Amino acid sequence: MAKPLIHLVAGARPNFMKIAPLVRALQRDGRLAFKIVHTGQHYDRDMNDIFFEELGIPQPDVRLGCGGGSHAEQTGKIMQAYEQLCSEQRPDCCLVVGDVNSTLACSIVAKKAGIPVAHVEAGLRSGDMSMPEEINRLVTDAISDWFFVTEPSGVQHLQAEGKNMAAVFDVGHVMVDNVLFQAEKLKSTDTSGFETAAFKAANPRYAVVTFHRPSNVDGTENLQRVAGVLRAVAAHLPVCFPVHPRTRKNMEAAGIDLGPNVTLLGPQPYMSFLHLWSGAALVLTDSGGLQEETTALGVPCVTMRDNTERPITVDEGSNVLAGTDPAKVLAACEEVIRHGGKRGRRPTLWDGRAAERIVDVLAEKLGA
Repeated sequence: MAKPLIHLVAGARPNFMKIAPLVRALQRDGRLAFKIVHTGQHYDRDMNDIFFEELGIPQPDVRLGCGGGSHAEQTGKIMQAYEQLCSEQRPDCCLVVGDVNSTLACSIVAKKAGIPVAHVEAGLRSGDMSMPEEINRLVTDAISDWFFVTEPSGVQHLQAEGKNMAAVFDVGHVMVDNVLFQAEKLKSTDTSGFETAAFKAANPRYAVVTFHRPSNVDGTENLQRVAGVLRAVAAHLPVCFPVHPRTRKNMEAAGIDLGPNVTLLGPQPYMSFLHLWSGAALVLTDSGGLQEETTALGVPCVTMRDNTERPITVDEGSNVLAGTDPAKVLAACEEVIRHGGKRGRRPTLWDGRAAERIVDVLAEKLGA
């Protein structure tokens, strides 16, 4: 008898960090068959053989090639391509991760085709409907069959939304599985060829910065606000800023100069970036994933946003939600620089075994 087949859907680079532990757990477990489906939502020339080798997973089985376009165009293209795929090789489950357009598109297609949907990272809410990710999260959770939750707030949100609690599983976090796996691998990796190596060698104590959210990088006023904070932080500590292409374009258009103490790099491969931020005295960001990864490794993080869908990183972890007022953000950064910030602790289920728990549940649900 054939094993139940799961489609593991990924659309963007961070999605692969989330499915990698699932692939490794499925390979070890052996009860379920799987195919990695890359929607191509983000085209990334660096996602080559080395990228998948670093993650310890095979290349995608299927590439739908649906990059580019507006949110609606992209979602529509992915839905059409994934519907075709489902009619050719009907899976027993569609597993989606996170909150990108691919998550939304494939869950809708699967649900309409009568294929059960499993959402990994379910139940996260920022309460901010101006974020496209929040809409993707809400719609995906409205139609999912099984909810795999990373933190208690996710359980509470799903309960408040009237979900069947027998289908909600607090399993820990696959993103943390991955960062622990990669951090272990980093110990035996030759890092001398990393673009980040020279900066680290020259600066024993430093800050790392990432910004990509429209609320921080779209519009000259927003950018000037962020730039002011960065220049002020750089007066205390050298800063390394791997710049998102859109952020760089906007900075150049606005004529923003961050001064000599901020080193600008291009986007970094996973291991090179991990090598950089895991040794930082301070991480300043607006990224959701980085709030979690810094908490997993106990690195002090200041988040320049008014809300977070990952409150456990603030309640238990090493993250400070500082808002967007430059004075408050700077005060939070200076607290970390002077006193080391709060180390927090790694949440209980963030133990590197979330993927195993998910595979156990799916094997049971799919009768494997």
